[in-house]
Amino acid sequence: MTAAYVLFGILIFGVLIAVHEFGHFMAAKLCNVKVNEFSIGMGPAFWKKQKGETLYALRAIPLGGYCAMEGEDGSSDDPRSFTAQKPWKRLLILCAGSFNNFLLGLIIIFCLYLGVSSFASATIAGFQKDCPYERADGLQVGDRFLSIDGHRVRQYYDVGDFLDAGSGVYDLVLKRDGKNVRLENFEMKKIQYEGQEKKLYGFNLGYEKATLGVRLRHTWDTAMEFARMVWMGLGQLVHGEVGLRDLSGPVGIVDVMAETGEKAASTRDAVCDILFLSAFIAINLAIMNMLPIPALDGGRVFLLLVTVLIEAVTGKKLDPKYEAYVHGAGMVLLLGLMAVIMFNDVLKIFQ
Repeated sequence: MTAAYVLFGILIFGVLIAVHEFGHFMAAKLCNVKVNEFSIGMGPAFWKKQKGETLYALRAIPLGGYCAMEGEDGSSDDPRSFTAQKPWKRLLILCAGSFNNFLLGLIIIFCLYLGVSSFASATIAGFQKDCPYERADGLQVGDRFLSIDGHRVRQYYDVGDFLDAGSGVYDLVLKRDGKNVRLENFEMKKIQYEGQEKKLYGFNLGYEKATLGVRLRHTWDTAMEFARMVWMGLGQLVHGEVGLRDLSGPVGIVDVMAETGEKAASTRDAVCDILFLSAFIAINLAIMNMLPIPALDGGRVFLLLVTVLIEAVTGKKLDPKYEAYVHGAGMVLLLGLMAVIMFNDVLKIFQ
């Protein structure tokens, strides 16, 4: 089954890239920007079709793609070129790819949650016997955790994570009878309760029925949790807590997908697990691609805003070739980084 999961992983990754590039493509068409080529995959083309002004192509390596717009990487005299458009149009086109990835992540999560009858909730369903925190000025049955020490509680497991990360004295915000209740400097620690093998805080979290509204809320909260995990990972990278060997590219991602499928109890579970991982990767791509790094869409957005600011102050229009130089240099560095990451991915597979 490993080969099947690898192929499935490659297909999923190809879809993520295609959806991203399709976002640029659709935004460009809506803004009347000339698109020279829309390609799914990289390398030599095994299928091409010219339709109007745009060449559509499927290429041999299903781990990439691009939407080549007129004047995107240099000057052009065509009035429908990318650089000839108003800043808001260029901004819309640049952000459309990441928007599509984020939207795809939401759709995948929601579809997976259609088969769920109930969700674990951050709402207190009961207490251990003699729990000291169950009182009128403390916690009560029905309280739903909204935030702990300023951290938004989105999933039930956030409650334990934020409490364990705290000092034992917390600022809590709870939803009680439709109103927000604040408990400031609330002392709480784990206690050994009778009949329990380990120390507990003493309250039990419950479940809520999966209505349409609840599904939509959990879909959004899951996406936000994924986004938080991405930002935490970036923070660890900046602070040196993780290194280059911990990063993964297309090869590593497909390998993780295949490994996820192999560990599942059934084929159905494997497909669901891989799709759930795909939703995380889609949201990961949406965020990472908007980082202000040259050659990424976020880098293009950053330079666009800088260019607009400079032109507004000086009254002079900058030559697009200088921006193209920056993105060209960034692309060379990015390709070098991707080559190193791919080498590490292959090495980890053989190890």
